[in-house]
Amino acid sequence: MNTLVSIGFMVALGLLAGLASAHTCASVRTRPEAPTCASVGPGETVVLLHGLARSSRSMNKLARELAAEGYTVINHGYPSRSATVEVLAKDIFEALEARIAQAPQVHFVTHSMGGIVLREHLEHNEIPNLGRVVMLAPPSRGSEVPDKLGWLKPFQWINGPAGNQLGTGSESRPLRQKPPAFELGIIAGDRSINPILSMLIPGKDDGKVSLARVKPATYTDYVQLHATHPCISRNRKAIAQTKYFLEHGMFKHEGDRP
Repeated sequence: MNTLVSIGFMVALGLLAGLASAHTCASVRTRPEAPTCASVGPGETVVLLHGLARSSRSMNKLARELAAEGYTVINHGYPSRSATVEVLAKDIFEALEARIAQAPQVHFVTHSMGGIVLREHLEHNEIPNLGRVVMLAPPSRGSEVPDKLGWLKPFQWINGPAGNQLGTGSESRPLRQKPPAFELGIIAGDRSINPILSMLIPGKDDGKVSLARVKPATYTDYVQLHATHPCISRNRKAIAQTKYFLEHGMFKHEGDRP
């Protein structure tokens, strides 16, 4: 019994740390870096989709940086804890449909579950004017965290119906989705500020997703940064790499020419 109590206490600490980590990223407002995307076309649009138990505020820095490049930015917030991945995808793209249709080209930048939501939509629908996609720390092959904690009421309360769909078992939405068939850049982090959750994940991880599970079956390019899961959308290098991929269709790797 004492062992179960200890495990429960550690898990509760991990869940609370997961909530707190959303507020540990640097929140100082900085000026956007000098523009790097010289070829942004008129009306070229980027849709931002945040992750689970987050809000559009977590993508604000990225939105400012992309707007400074000349993109029309849609930083779309949605109630990520309220429904399954399937329902969230349906609701999100119904809300975005008119604005997406008006854009000559629309790119997507997603964080964590936002990438799974986008893939869910593309399972059943086409976006004729789809450009490039950058996914920040996506659980492309699921995460072990829901496998280990999904039965707990606090986990279910914090993450909602979609939380237990992001595991690696038979109910995993990411593992049921078809391989991406669009230009896709994956940015992974290899730092954790949640050692308790990292104990549940084999190998290197960002505190929520292992490096071994961040890549889908198909993708265009991949880069690994010293960043954590909750903070990667505000990471300076991640933002620079995002801008580079949107323009060039590849990341800027160490050793590449300027």
